Amino acid sequence: MSTKEQHNEAAEAAEETVSAEQSEQVVEESEVEVLEADSRYAELVKQAEENQQRFLRAQADFDNFRRRTLKEKEELGQYASMKLIGQLLPVVDNFERAVAAASVNGDFESLAKGVDMIFRQLEQTLEQEGLKAMNVVGEPFNPDFHQAIMQVESDEHEEGIVVEEVQKGYILKDKVLRPAMVKVSS
Repeated sequence: MSTKEQHNEAAEAAEETVSAEQSEQVVEESEVEVLEADSRYAELVKQAEENQQRFLRAQADFDNFRRRTLKEKEELGQYASMKLIGQLLPVVDNFERAVAAASVNGDFESLAKGVDMIFRQLEQTLEQEGLKAMNVVGEPFNPDFHQAIMQVESDEHEEGIVVEEVQKGYILKDKVLRPAMVKVSS
């Protein structure tokens, strides 16, 4: 073999060695990349599972909150009038006493006086809860507060003025509980 051929073979062998080393290095780098990708994938899967568990817990908490709120709302609806009824019980007791005293004594004047006192006690209790009677006579007719049942001729009042209250109207806090039944001038 000539020197040139030997030199070419040596060069080829060297290139193969370098090429093999580079291939090994590329394989090692790709293995590292695969390991890093597997590690990142595993980390992402773990995060996804944690997020899924967190989501399920939050959903369960929300369902429990919704059920508890619904139950509280139902109880509030059932027992909303409990406070008012508790305040009205003394009025009921006083009516019972008045009826019992009237049947024993037969004194209707003191019965009337007692019933008047009980009525004032009842009005006071209802006012404390925000109930107010409307004062409508002499006021202009307003369909939001009044229910006209009749029109009457009136020399004293202009047209559209409430002349007589047939049934009282009431306002609870800021809302009309019952409109007043009235006669209106024409």
